[in-house]
Amino acid sequence: MYTFVIIFSRVICLLPHRLRRWIGNLLGQFCWLIVPTKRKNMAVKNAELSLNITKAEATGIVKQSVTRFGRMFMEVLYLPKITPEKMLTHVSMVGVEHLKAALAADKGVVLATAHSGNWEIMGAALAMLGFPLVAVVQKQTSAAMDRFINDYRTLAGMHVTYKSGVREMVRLLGQGMIIGLLADQDAGQDGVFVNFFGREASTPQGPAALARLKDAPIIPAFITQEATGNHTIHIYPAVWVHKTADRDDDIAVATQIVTTTVEQHIRRYPGEWFWLHNRWKTKRPY
Repeated sequence: MYTFVIIFSRVICLLPHRLRRWIGNLLGQFCWLIVPTKRKNMAVKNAELSLNITKAEATGIVKQSVTRFGRMFMEVLYLPKITPEKMLTHVSMVGVEHLKAALAADKGVVLATAHSGNWEIMGAALAMLGFPLVAVVQKQTSAAMDRFINDYRTLAGMHVTYKSGVREMVRLLGQGMIIGLLADQDAGQDGVFVNFFGREASTPQGPAALARLKDAPIIPAFITQEATGNHTIHIYPAVWVHKTADRDDDIAVATQIVTTTVEQHIRRYPGEWFWLHNRWKTKRPY
């Protein structure tokens, strides 16, 4: 499987941009066809409730959020051909001064992002453009695909660590690096319950807990794709976790601030978020 994907990637790298986009769109349409109806209905209902729109509008947004994965996959396969110079013409940044100021504090940075846009390209862009990014990733079920995607992350200049490597995250944050964490998935009973689109949602504590531990700033950042096919990374002002005697409250307050920023970004670009994930699956225990 690993060899097959590498060969496929090399073939994709030989193709012109328009043909890669066409193949990506075709793959995306296929992805939409194979999504189980039950999951589609769940996603559409959540989009309806969250955005206060009609079922037809929600269906369109959810379909858009699924079909984009074909193009995303093509972009990842093409990564070996993207140099830092080429990345500068492919990806622009809005608010990069917030990230630079946070790094200047010399406490490291926790970068909180979401499954919105092509987050793999965002990580690659930041690393290629000289930002010391640590990608905190979920181990893939397929060992071959896990190796493939991590090899490409490393190729782009990212340091890769798994979500289980908390000690390594703490150490690298203390060394002034950027710890990239996804902050928009259901976190089960281990999460902190905050408001997300008007409903309580179990949310990962990781970004706030790590930032509080090392007195580091949290920088929310997301990527979106323009009509041209190029990307824009939106970087928001730092969130600082206030350290009081109530650790749980400190984490909850900061997590709510970050989650509100995630929500605001999704409202601007609803078709780029991963609606197929059951974000409101876990209910608060009583």
